[in-house]
Amino acid sequence: MSGPSPPSKATFSRLTKRGASPGVGGGTMSKDYSINLSVQRVLSLWVQGTVPTLQHFTEMWYWVFLWCLFSSLFVHGAVGLLMCVMLQRHKRGRLITLVLISVGFLASIIGGVLTSAVVAWVYRVAGKDMAPLEALVFGVGQTTLTILISFSRILATL
Repeated sequence: MSGPSPPSKATFSRLTKRGASPGVGGGTMSKDYSINLSVQRVLSLWVQGTVPTLQHFTEMWYWVFLWCLFSSLFVHGAVGLLMCVMLQRHKRGRLITLVLISVGFLASIIGGVLTSAVVAWVYRVAGKDMAPLEALVFGVGQTTLTILISFSRILATL
């Protein structure tokens, strides 16, 4: 008795119909606003739709954030593996590794959420569309800047 199940895609579409403007024929216009929120599309740098750019704030934020998330996962995974190898003989080496990687990853994700939102907001306010490659550069750039700031002694001088 159950109806058809909802699609399992992570792409959401909205169909908006607007009334005819004065001076234009009596028909209605319809536009399809597709928001590309699929992890597979983000990783393949492929945008669905007629315009191959990210046009909505949500799309821009999501794409930049996912690239920041994946690059941060890669960096923290590699560093965690290195820490496990280097601290294997230490009495509490695995616990120290787990705590430091968790705190570092959590801090970089919170920073990534906020800075991705700021980047998307600036693009949206400027009325500019974002290319998928720009989202990759901004996301990986956030992780790179986090690493550079972490290794520099700038924070210690404050």
